[in-house]
Amino acid sequence: MTPTAFLGLCDMLVREGGLRPTLCASVEEQVAKTLYLLGHNVSHRELAFFFRRSRETIFRHFHNVLQAIVELEDKFLIQPDSSHIPSEIFNTNRFYPYFKDCVGAIDGTHIRVKVSSVDAPRYRGRKEYPTQNVLAACTFDLKSTYVLPGWEGTTSDSRIMKNALTRAVPLTIPEGKYYLVDAGFMLRSGLITPYRGERYHLKEYSRNPPRNARELFNLRHASLRNAIERAFGIVKKRFPIIGSSTEPHYGLETQKEIIFACFILHNYLMGVDPNDAILAQVDNELEHEPHEENHHRAENNEETHEGEIIRDAIAADMWDTYVE
Repeated sequence: MTPTAFLGLCDMLVREGGLRPTLCASVEEQVAKTLYLLGHNVSHRELAFFFRRSRETIFRHFHNVLQAIVELEDKFLIQPDSSHIPSEIFNTNRFYPYFKDCVGAIDGTHIRVKVSSVDAPRYRGRKEYPTQNVLAACTFDLKSTYVLPGWEGTTSDSRIMKNALTRAVPLTIPEGKYYLVDAGFMLRSGLITPYRGERYHLKEYSRNPPRNARELFNLRHASLRNAIERAFGIVKKRFPIIGSSTEPHYGLETQKEIIFACFILHNYLMGVDPNDAILAQVDNELEHEPHEENHHRAENNEETHEGEIIRDAIAADMWDTYVE
């Protein structure tokens, strides 16, 4: 983080997050300690040694800053409306006008969690260690618009999505718009999945061009949906406290606050201090990462049928132009 971005963050945390200096520590020191902890995944003991403060002081300052960052949620985690077409779609012939009603991409990511041995089996899903499955949405400039942490690692993306849509503070999908999701989610008018039984990972098309409308749709769907994978990669690179495979130092509730704080800071930095080197690392890793097959059980109902109509229309229109 550049000095300018750091000082801008401190000023914002005072003005809008309610952060205040203490008798022995300025706002800048408290923020610096918190960012060091988030960015290096160190313990309070290590941080106390580095900053020459007591562990109790480190603990108090960390939680003060964490609360102040979370207070910025409404400023930085803003769900999209229906008033505009993302420039990443509008300015690209491969995507416009076919995906003109798409507002972003959604996926889940697994983040290691510290829970009791009794609860551990419910959190031990894809990994050999306990994780929480964090649902997030992002726009195509890689900024997050919605984050829902806390679900057990064994919980399916589809089940978390159903909960997200009905919560007191829900994931909202503007009328007539939709998100792109992978095959682990349900197909709906507001959630467009790739076609099942067809190639749908980018690497599968690297040497083999699409042969029909469904494959072309899946290729371009994957190209756009890749934004959420890139966003996850950047957040975890910037903040090893949620990207590390080592057991966290904090319990579940604090870990949820840390996740919110990291995504808020990510959005702030994408606006004032984007890091091209980190993005290049993430893109390189995604290119060589083996993909996981993740399929949601097919449903046959009216909502699914509406999604199929939207998807088929896009695929047909896109294929006609492609063939020409």
